[in-house]
Amino acid sequence: MDYKIISDGCCDLTKEIIDQYELHIVPFYISFDETNYYKEIEEIGIRDVYERMVKNPDVFPKTSLPSVQNYIDVFTEYAKENMPMICLCLTPSLSGSYNCACNAKEIVCEDYPDAKITVVNSESATVSQGLMVIEAARMREDGVSYEECIAILEKMKKSSRIFFTVGDTEYLKHGGRIGKLAGIASSALSLKPLITLADGSIDSSGIGRSRKKTVSKTITLLDNYFKENGDAMEEYAYCVGVGYDLEEGRQYYDTITKHIYGESSVDKVGFCQIGATIAVHTGPYAIGIGCVKKYENCR
Repeated sequence: MDYKIISDGCCDLTKEIIDQYELHIVPFYISFDETNYYKEIEEIGIRDVYERMVKNPDVFPKTSLPSVQNYIDVFTEYAKENMPMICLCLTPSLSGSYNCACNAKEIVCEDYPDAKITVVNSESATVSQGLMVIEAARMREDGVSYEECIAILEKMKKSSRIFFTVGDTEYLKHGGRIGKLAGIASSALSLKPLITLADGSIDSSGIGRSRKKTVSKTITLLDNYFKENGDAMEEYAYCVGVGYDLEEGRQYYDTITKHIYGESSVDKVGFCQIGATIAVHTGPYAIGIGCVKKYENCR
């Protein structure tokens, strides 16, 4: 059975990947003045977002989630075609996107009672959410049934992790989604927090003063994760996420791909620029690595 893979825009996948897997992305909106909102990617590019953030450090942009109506429009399109849907959404701890999608599902199913719509809380964001979306698309391509794909995704999301750091704590304070990081955000701005996203929760994993050493410690966090769970690194898919500084991102990418795969690391790790949905909370200088267990190893 064929089915459509849908995600909100926080998956931060490139147009090439979206086209390759025939995904449908429901975008977030971003505003720099709380009056004019732009659809991310469609109306404003992520590079433009970062340029504005860097050039106007005193302006803290805000994002707005996809509306219930946005999801209704998408779900209705495929319900009319009797196309089953799986929609993966950003963790509810960071956004109401998942709840909007669930509400839209209920409304659409009133008009199309035979519609098959499953909304999945990815318990992740940005690079790890994107990896889950790709894994879902791979399952569809490989003939995995609709029901099994959903069951595997529910198991897979427990393996999802992002280990990252940010330029400073200023955006954490303004972003309003810092939760357990509140203590760090109230500390001196010179501190570089190490942060882990797991099970839908953002947690502090340490602090540092040197950017270079703190970035390097994200790899240590990755190693520690595998030491603790006993999984093999080869069982996972990976993606590097970077903010404004693409040169730093590429250097980090080269380091971490060789760390995981040795010299045979070509094209085995993804690379993406972190989207505006997360950037408004982390600032323009976030960098880190996301991972999720490949679907073949979740069966």
